[in-house]
Amino acid sequence: MERFPFPDDLVRAQQEWHNTYRALACSRPRRATELRRRLLALSVRIHCHPFWSTPPGRTPAARVDLRQRTRGGRRTESAA
Repeated sequence: MERFPFPDDLVRAQQEWHNTYRALACSRPRRATELRRRLLALSVRIHCHPFWSTPPGRTPAARVDLRQRTRGGRRTESAA
């Protein structure tokens, strides 16, 4: 798989998105409204990032690679 040159701020935003999602996914999360708002804000920041307008960012594989690189050590059965 091709490795894409992601900007640091995009990688950090995606890592924060994963962390926020995990916090929200636990049973009875504290500050659920705050977490949902944070998740939405991060989603917009990631979706609207200028990287996606560059030639390497235009491919669907780039979005997949970003998510896989930042998911925090979680592995899928197909990756095992």
